[in-house]
Amino acid sequence: MQMNDSIEIAAPRDVVWEALLTPEVLKECVPGCQEMSGSAEEGFEATVVQKVGPVKATFKGAVTISDVVQGESLTLSGEGKGGAAGFAKGGAKVVLSESGEGTLLTYDVDAKVGGKLAQLGSRIIDGFAKKMAAQFFTRFQEVVQGPAEGDAAENGDGEPNKKGWLKRMISS
Repeated sequence: MQMNDSIEIAAPRDVVWEALLTPEVLKECVPGCQEMSGSAEEGFEATVVQKVGPVKATFKGAVTISDVVQGESLTLSGEGKGGAAGFAKGGAKVVLSESGEGTLLTYDVDAKVGGKLAQLGSRIIDGFAKKMAAQFFTRFQEVVQGPAEGDAAENGDGEPNKKGWLKRMISS
């Protein structure tokens, strides 16, 4: 399953680049991520809990960063094993470029699954993979730039909205 898209982030390219390499930011952006550790140089280890159709699994896996062109592009590659549920692996080629409002992040994602997950059928898997990628990059945009100007001071749970990663970095 392959897909591509782009998203505008209202932050300088160097800040977006730094966020892509920070485990705390990645943990906050990966849907269902319970743990994320490691570094960009050595790779990250993650634990992610997801439900795909009727199959719920805890995936333990690794994410590596390759094809790095400092400040411009990189490839994120990951593979996770979910026990009896099967496995998921994939990658995303991410390219950053200057834009009028900040940074344009363009991505090409390729995902594969096996085991019980593969038995669900390509329509369910493709829809799930697209949803996961969209959630990750939308959340990444929110974490880096902060909530939109018109957003309420609270999220739907009555909790205050978190400052964007950029704003937390500047206010520290």
